[in-house]
Amino acid sequence: MANPTCATWRATPKADQLKSLFGLPSTARPSIYSSSQRRWQSASSPRPRPKTALFFPGQGVQRVGMTTDWLEAFPRTVKPILEQIDETLKVPLSRIIADGPNSLLTSTENAQPAIMATSIMILHVLEKEFGFKLDDRIDIILGHSLGEFAALVAAGHLREQDALKMVRRRAEVMAKCSKEANEEVGMVALVCEADHLGTMVEAIHEFLGHNSEGSKTDSHRDTDLPPVQQVAIGNVNSKNQIVLSGSIKRINELLSHLRQFSGHDPRAVRLKSDSPFHSQLMAPAATLMKKLLDQPSPTAKGEDVVIWPGKMLCISNVSARPFESKAQLKDLLARSCVETVLWHDSIVYLHKEEKVRRWLGIGPGKVGRNLVGKEVGMKGAVRGGGVWAISDPKEVERVLQDLDQTEAFDMDEEE
Repeated sequence: MANPTCATWRATPKADQLKSLFGLPSTARPSIYSSSQRRWQSASSPRPRPKTALFFPGQGVQRVGMTTDWLEAFPRTVKPILEQIDETLKVPLSRIIADGPNSLLTSTENAQPAIMATSIMILHVLEKEFGFKLDDRIDIILGHSLGEFAALVAAGHLREQDALKMVRRRAEVMAKCSKEANEEVGMVALVCEADHLGTMVEAIHEFLGHNSEGSKTDSHRDTDLPPVQQVAIGNVNSKNQIVLSGSIKRINELLSHLRQFSGHDPRAVRLKSDSPFHSQLMAPAATLMKKLLDQPSPTAKGEDVVIWPGKMLCISNVSARPFESKAQLKDLLARSCVETVLWHDSIVYLHKEEKVRRWLGIGPGKVGRNLVGKEVGMKGAVRGGGVWAISDPKEVERVLQDLDQTEAFDMDEEE
């Protein structure tokens, strides 16, 4: 059974692939927005500006009431959006988001569409209330794990209602997989010193039997185990954080091994997830996604569910690079159910190779902003750039002011 790893790693042994990856040798009201709205709508300019990325969060950032302030501040825009969400899904999701209870909202089948829908709702508020134009302000889009769906909608590759239905159905299958596991499964984040991450990941793969194409007689070889007992690196989030996904018992065995025999003592944090996302246990969800992506659009008769080309570049979680074709997008989006989220690699690519200097996160929570800010060494506005997040209406004016102030920065001065 295939290991859940980045496709680009498969041509060489795991140890060399990891060395390459890690750089080793070989309540607000509308009145407060009026001046900002006018300024933002008149701020378009043909002058060069710092390259800007828009990013969306993944699962875990949901909270009861996360749409309430937006509805109070911008009822004419937000109310129809929430009504459309419920109509699309045939589920009172807007009520679940507003009133909970938390246990109902955090269930996978509700949390995933709730986060995606809230993220896109905030984007619509910026567009309709502030004249925010993606084509003028953003160069490239990405999303962390589940956030990839919001990114694909924003980039013009998926229709909003299609994506919402897809996310709900995918989440239902993921929840079913976890309930049928018959043992405790989930995700655990490991945090270590930045200069130890590469060797720690290497040690993890050695323990799991991913280090070479050798014999299956290795007593630790994880792929000999049924999917429910396997462990995968579900996320590479930053230069000092990864997330393990799979059997909690097996993860604990791995942690004991790292501490006793490999010289690593990472801080382990159990995530609030009862599903091992990005592991082989999610294979039925990948199969479903392949089927859904090969069908015509449910909302645009006679048209493909994927739009190609889109409006702008969008980064894949699996390859950490822009999607290059419709076929590749379908393939990688399906595989993202079982393969590693290369978030760290995506940020490094955009920061170092694409020279992105401004990063705008839209959606619930601040996890994405913190991960990006840690990697690129920025928080808020800096000379010619910055990292921002909009999750609450009260944050809009300040963020748009910062974007205005950094808009005319001459990148040539920095070279």
